[in-house]
Amino acid sequence: MTDEKKDEMKDEMKDEKKDEVEKRISINKIYLKDFSFESPQAPTVFRSGEWKPQTNLNLRSNHNAVEGEEDLHEIVLTITVDAKDNDTTLFLVEIQQSGLFEIAGYDGEEFSAIIGSFCPNILFPYARESIAGIIQKGGFPEFVLQPINFDSLYMQSRQQAAQAEAQGTEKH
Repeated sequence: MTDEKKDEMKDEMKDEKKDEVEKRISINKIYLKDFSFESPQAPTVFRSGEWKPQTNLNLRSNHNAVEGEEDLHEIVLTITVDAKDNDTTLFLVEIQQSGLFEIAGYDGEEFSAIIGSFCPNILFPYARESIAGIIQKGGFPEFVLQPINFDSLYMQSRQQAAQAEAQGTEKH
């Protein structure tokens, strides 16, 4: 191969690399956006002998592009935990754990997976620690949120969306 051909091939490779956008994910900030704790039955709840509440966990995440910043995205993980004894609420906790993530070079399915799974996975330990601490400070026994498989939840939500879309097209 001649030197001229080699230089030509190198130039083509450089042009291809310029066309490719560098894929990048970085955490700019993790912060607590909103946090509330309610114990409407205190102090009566602490006087009863047995404490066997039913706990419910509600989990959701939102994505917002930050205005004026092309690659900056706010992800908000909202977790609600309530404990009830029959129909009586013992405590209610809601947290919005948030993060600013710089996400560049991803599109379509990759981008959706990052905001639907990767980012909530980063935020969850912060939320879990805050929830456990506030419940204990509220006078209740230790509360441990088990790890959550956000990859699995993301895949389930994609499957449900695909099924709903398929059912919508069948009706027409």
